[in-house]
Amino acid sequence: MKFPLRYLLPLAFLALAAVAFATIFQFSDLPPADFTFANGTEVKSVDPKMVTGTPEGRVIEALFEGLYQRLPDPDDSNAMILAPGQATSFDLSDDKLTYTFHIRKDSIWTNGEPVTAHDWVFSWQRFLHPQLPSEYAYQLWYVKNAEKYSLSKVEVGERVEIELPDRAGPKNIPATDGNSEQHYPHGTILSGVLKGVEEVTVGEGDAAKTGKVLEVDVKPTKDGQIDWDAPGKTQKFVKLSEPDAVREEIAKENPDVQSVNYLTIHFDEVGIKAPDDHTLVVTLNNPTPYFLDLAAFYPMHPVNRTCIETYGYPEWTKPENIVTNGPFTLESRRIRDRIRLRKNPKYWNADTVKLDIIDVLAVQSDTTVLNMYMNGQIDWGVTVPLPALQALLQRDADKNGEIQEEMRIKPMLTTYFYRLNTTRPPLDNPKVRRALNLAINKQEIVDFVTKAGQIPADSLVPPGLPGFAGGHSGEYDPEEARRLLAEAGYPGGKGLPKVQILYNTHEAHKDIASVVQQNLKKNLQIDVELRNLEWSVYLAAQKNLEYDLSRAAWTADYPDPNTFLDMFVTGGENNQTGWSNAEYDQLIRDAQSESDPAKRLEMLTKAEQILMDEMPIMPIYYYVSLNIVRPYVKNFYPNIQDLHPLHILEIDEAEKERIFEAEGLR
Repeated sequence: MKFPLRYLLPLAFLALAAVAFATIFQFSDLPPADFTFANGTEVKSVDPKMVTGTPEGRVIEALFEGLYQRLPDPDDSNAMILAPGQATSFDLSDDKLTYTFHIRKDSIWTNGEPVTAHDWVFSWQRFLHPQLPSEYAYQLWYVKNAEKYSLSKVEVGERVEIELPDRAGPKNIPATDGNSEQHYPHGTILSGVLKGVEEVTVGEGDAAKTGKVLEVDVKPTKDGQIDWDAPGKTQKFVKLSEPDAVREEIAKENPDVQSVNYLTIHFDEVGIKAPDDHTLVVTLNNPTPYFLDLAAFYPMHPVNRTCIETYGYPEWTKPENIVTNGPFTLESRRIRDRIRLRKNPKYWNADTVKLDIIDVLAVQSDTTVLNMYMNGQIDWGVTVPLPALQALLQRDADKNGEIQEEMRIKPMLTTYFYRLNTTRPPLDNPKVRRALNLAINKQEIVDFVTKAGQIPADSLVPPGLPGFAGGHSGEYDPEEARRLLAEAGYPGGKGLPKVQILYNTHEAHKDIASVVQQNLKKNLQIDVELRNLEWSVYLAAQKNLEYDLSRAAWTADYPDPNTFLDMFVTGGENNQTGWSNAEYDQLIRDAQSESDPAKRLEMLTKAEQILMDEMPIMPIYYYVSLNIVRPYVKNFYPNIQDLHPLHILEIDEAEKERIFEAEGLR
């Protein structure tokens, strides 16, 4: 059937991106894919341990599979289904502390090796490793002794493991130093019991440096097993991470002290065990109602030990080296262009995977994305340019139900917010931070910039989590903002230095930052400078606290307030604000061990109110997803976490031909 011309967007708008589209994507020498989508920014890595972003998650979920899968519920957009993945089932102990996962026997890696429970022991140890822990490492701290291992916390009398600085490195290439990212394969591992800790100080006053000498009763091994009951040999160690001056002083005083890569609690003490190839036993510190969601979360997916120990990071992630266990393989990657995925014939459930080749495009411009979509070059765009939204909605309305709508808009468990660098004056003063928040008209942002049903945010945790009251940051109130600023010592904004807003390159982020810039100037007389950076550089700047205010967003990793709030504990990898509050930390810890659901949510509500009062982050609005999807793409279900697993998607080729013919694309 023919669709009237009004179904198409005005050509004048599409022309805005024509030049960029033609120059970037016209000359592809690859055969066409079955399914192509624009994933937003360039993927930082496909190593599950090394990333935290949504663009990376979409690709990693296609390459690797965890114990369970998170699938959208076709009948309830507010629910997700946890389906068996590499585990066929699990048992939970009566005290809700021990999960026993049963690993399927028909799963293999793409190199032909069987997938076993030992892959999770290796992968989760790598994930937690103290020399290069994942930014998501805290998500496994619910496991017994995982936090102690990750932070190298050791007490006298505990069993420890020590790695000597004799790593061969991947493919026998020597590691550059003891803190190299290439900590697989390990150097020689010694095991023993920590007998004592001696502090050594070098220098005086502000120049003083302190280190520790660790005395260990090193145990012998017998037939490859540690003989914990046998008499040991007392040895002294100092970590290579200690200051050079301290290690040099220790070496002068006691030449028998040996430098080591790391010394931490023995991994055998961590609650991750594989009694056999098909059984994984995980012991928690406290009952954790969302642990199964974490077991399905992409950073927890297993990686292949042989591959990593052969090639090291990041070489192991290259298409020619990578070994995966998911529904797709990594066929090729061209930076600033695309990732090409191909169906994995060795995947245990390959018969259900309908797409053979998928192209994942790195396109930061929403306008370019829409142009490609309207020209039939992509089947899915993860967002659209905001100025075109109303025209796209009208385009759907004009179809009168003849074909499925293409704009799939759905409220999400996601909050758009700004991080504030609390280590930099004047943002080290909570009154200044609160003043900034009250001076921003968030309703103006959702009414005139985003315009898709977003809700102004006055808390970090979005609505939609049953039983959670949450904290509140206060509504738009310029007068109160000016009062707070005066109390902080900056009446009328006098004496305030210029502040900078950092954001990753994107049209919408720039527009939102411009509104914030105007509001702060109008209401507080604060001069604001805007700074945009490419995704990976932006992430590094945020992590290193090289910003004043920084655009951010967070999507629930699992449907619980804790997924938002535990980020901001002292020293948390995703805190990235420099903020610390002992009461907040304690409430988060107490909530994790509280068995009464109502009391637990009450603790989290109190914690969020502290966060809103102290304001290390400034909530802006609650997201809606803005996916644009061709009607011939089947099994694409809008959902509250905006998860769309690639392996369940399917193309109705007959419908695709009809639509393309009607739109003049054939």
